[in-house]
Amino acid sequence: MKARTIVAWNVRRIRVKRGISQEKLAYEAGIDRSHMGSVERQSENPTIDLLGRIAEALGVHLSELFLRPPKGARRPKTLPKGRKPGRRSRGKGVLRD
Repeated sequence: MKARTIVAWNVRRIRVKRGISQEKLAYEAGIDRSHMGSVERQSENPTIDLLGRIAEALGVHLSELFLRPPKGARRPKTLPKGRKPGRRSRGKGVLRD
């Protein structure tokens, strides 16, 4: 498994486990949300300085971002997005997903 894949897996795993959105993590790490998404999708090769900021924002030691996932481990699911199903937007009476 490539290092970039391991880092992406761990960033997402820790972020989801702590219930932190990509947007909040990006803000705490001082980067754009789209850049954070690129790190998690493995389309960016983050610098060690950026990984240090991400680890700090997650409240973990940098080394945790390099732990190999256990065999058979599944990629963490995403956090729920937006409004809860069945909630209506204000004043419009339209359901939103």
